[in-house]
Amino acid sequence: MSIAQPVVGVLALQGDVREHLVALAECDVLARPVRRPEELAEVDGLVLPGGESTTMSRLLDTFELLEPLRARLKDGLPAYGSCAGMILLADRAIDARADQHQLCALDVVVRRNAFGRQVDSFEAVLDLAGVEDGPVHAVFIRAPWVESVGDNVEVLARVPESPIAGEAAGRIVAVRQGPVLATAFHPELTGDARVHRLFVETVRAA
Repeated sequence: MSIAQPVVGVLALQGDVREHLVALAECDVLARPVRRPEELAEVDGLVLPGGESTTMSRLLDTFELLEPLRARLKDGLPAYGSCAGMILLADRAIDARADQHQLCALDVVVRRNAFGRQVDSFEAVLDLAGVEDGPVHAVFIRAPWVESVGDNVEVLARVPESPIAGEAAGRIVAVRQGPVLATAFHPELTGDARVHRLFVETVRAA
């Protein structure tokens, strides 16, 4: 595969697939939807989009992608998950259905629909480690947050302390562990490709 222009897939079973493909197209990569195991085998990195984690979990099984994806992640496939993607990449998800599959690529515990218990959507300006040119405008839609992280997990961003943040203030909303990145918010919806560029840097380094 080309080092100059890596192939980055977007899991295309449900969720914000088109928006991620558009953002990746700005990052000098070949962006492709992934729906089948043979398509997964051809990518240098994979984005797991926002959507509905329970549905995506079930479809991973239906499309026979669950075990191939787990295997590739274990072998070091760079991955980025936004919102529902973060939930799936986590070791454990609080408030998830008992039959939801976890990919166990991040040593974190996330709380599913954490923001949804307060308001369906929430916006904040975040200082995101690794991203240059100022803070990131983050949009959370019935989003998770990270309850706890393992020793090898780097915390990239927390919700700032503010009166409107309520219970979300100080919560972890972006993490990285090796080649795996995850955010509770949706950079694909804001037209800011800096988070995707950060992920593409990881893909190139791998």
